[in-house]
Amino acid sequence: MTNDTTTTLDRRLGPFDAAAIVVSNVIGGGIFFSPIIVAGLVPSARGILFVWFLGGALAFAGAMAYAELAALRPRAGGEYVYLREAFGPLAGFLSGWTSFVAGFSGAIAASAVALAEYLGRFAPIAGDGTPLLTIPLPLVPIVVSPKAIVALAAILLITLVHLRGLGPGRLVQNVLAGAKVSAILMFLVLAFGAGHGQLSNVTAGGTATASGMLLALVPVMFTYSGWNAAAYVAEEVRSPGRNVPLALGLGTLAVVIIYLGLNAVYLYAMPADALAAVPGTLIDTVAERLFGFTVGNVIAAFTVVSIAASISAMVLAGPRVYFAMGRDGLFTAASGRVHPRFRAPVSAIVTQAVWSGVLVLCGSLSQLVSYTGFAVVLFSGVAVAALFVLRTRDGAVERPFRAWGYPVAPAVFVLASAVMVGNEIWRNPRPSIAGLAIIGLGVPLFFWLRRRKAS
Repeated sequence: MTNDTTTTLDRRLGPFDAAAIVVSNVIGGGIFFSPIIVAGLVPSARGILFVWFLGGALAFAGAMAYAELAALRPRAGGEYVYLREAFGPLAGFLSGWTSFVAGFSGAIAASAVALAEYLGRFAPIAGDGTPLLTIPLPLVPIVVSPKAIVALAAILLITLVHLRGLGPGRLVQNVLAGAKVSAILMFLVLAFGAGHGQLSNVTAGGTATASGMLLALVPVMFTYSGWNAAAYVAEEVRSPGRNVPLALGLGTLAVVIIYLGLNAVYLYAMPADALAAVPGTLIDTVAERLFGFTVGNVIAAFTVVSIAASISAMVLAGPRVYFAMGRDGLFTAASGRVHPRFRAPVSAIVTQAVWSGVLVLCGSLSQLVSYTGFAVVLFSGVAVAALFVLRTRDGAVERPFRAWGYPVAPAVFVLASAVMVGNEIWRNPRPSIAGLAIIGLGVPLFFWLRRRKAS
């Protein structure tokens, strides 16, 4: 890696800064609706908690594999770097291409729209989807509505913060992550301390089957996705050989504890069969059963903060992938450069914000996220598989950190990822094929970019 300051990021993040990125990236809206799906597949309280524990163990195994990879190659980009090193530049590019098209940008767009909808609880116009202006483009119309404007404003505001570099970006990220975790912990304490639930619900048995648990593991693992976030900023973490593994471990462990605690509260409020049949908002239903009243506005306010923290984490992490690609000549040239004053990949951040804005305005393009959702599991599984390749090929290289449980833990993670991806393709072939086609579009783009770089 070059030492040119125009293409090198500064190491200013500590382990808790990076861990905050993990926590914010993981804990989004999924934990507030996935438990309903899981309870429908696993009608047993003990089975439900076991599935969430098992998903957490898999996420932790993946995090430890990423920790070794990031400590060995502490560069920006996460799995883009690991796939490039282990399987060649095309594999790395396809992971980065998918991250840009849908993985980060699409998730930012979807989260910003959700944030506008929750703000609509306090200011109805914020969640109003009535079109103010429609531009009838040939393939996808551009629709401007109050909700879209609020979503765009959220993306713009958070992007502006991170354009100023790691100073303000780290501060805002840590404050939002702290507020998110504090609110969840307060809810857990109040639920068990003052709520009118039944502890017997939490330990109740049932008729859970192995096949049901395997199916339930899919939404569980999607809800855990984002545990690898600290790897994207490895180039900006001080003493990465020590602090990146620490951040990945602490961040993932914190999420596992929070998820188990929340699921225990859900079960404390109602038995597993009632959880599976919740018709509306899960948290509102839980609060009503525990406290005798709904706390809709309080939950909506918390959700706004939670979503903002997730957007901030993605605005921070995603551009580091495109920065790494740009530095390799596989994205725009400007994306591979660092701003001389703010020491941030400004062009990569702006490019992501623009595409996220386009996705907000082209509502139908939000399908990109659902089409390529399985790619999150696919590429993380391939990245963990890269550990075996690099261990075999570069066995003599000194490693600041070695993945715990190697080779069993990473092997189980790779196998579980393959099963989940195969299951998704089998159960939802049309969107999966569409997702594979979107990924495949990156192949000709890769060769075009490589030819352009060579010329």
